[in-house]
Amino acid sequence: MKEAPKYLKRRKRMVAEQLEGRRIVNQRVLDAFLAVPRQLFVNSEDQSKAYHDQPLRIAAGQTISQPYIVALMTQLLNLQGEEKVLEVGTGSGYQTALLAHLAGEVHSIELHLELVKQAKATLSSLGLENVRVYEGDGSHGLPDEAPFDAILAAAAAPRVPQPLLDQLTNGGRLILPVGDAQQQVLQRWVRYGDKFNFEDVVPVAFVPLRGEQGWSKEGWEDSRDT
Repeated sequence: MKEAPKYLKRRKRMVAEQLEGRRIVNQRVLDAFLAVPRQLFVNSEDQSKAYHDQPLRIAAGQTISQPYIVALMTQLLNLQGEEKVLEVGTGSGYQTALLAHLAGEVHSIELHLELVKQAKATLSSLGLENVRVYEGDGSHGLPDEAPFDAILAAAAAPRVPQPLLDQLTNGGRLILPVGDAQQQVLQRWVRYGDKFNFEDVVPVAFVPLRGEQGWSKEGWEDSRDT
């Protein structure tokens, strides 16, 4: 797919200033960001802002995160190229496309059918054949396709969902935000046999993870007042 030269110029500047300038050092991650046209994954009226250092609203009341946070989460997965990856929260498919450039096989699950259809169409237009997108409750993971070498969740959970931990391979990594409407932290979990180690990485702000292992609408709204 041919794109206007202005977008490639903006993408190169984004990578240099927003990613390399903030200690995103994994060259494979940087190359993936150079390869994926972010303007295709935002609303048409926001394409001029596609490479700004900010999150943007997409359909179904969801957001596409600012490039730096997407890059940080991706770098924390430490993908080498052959992994089987689960993404929880496809959104418009931008993170999915990046993972497709970095892993062997990507499975992505999204609660909102509107976003599933949109992401499938955009990913297909880019010729990405190692991706499958599903509609469903991502808080349960995708047990029929487990185990996964890496799992990335793009919405905030009240606590780390046990099904996601259970679906990791030995040595597998899980990256997700944990918290409520007022305070969240990005966490990195690693499985070692039957044990899990985790670390808090950086404060973040994400939309809530919906589903049985996530936030109810009422619980999320109540957390704004605590």
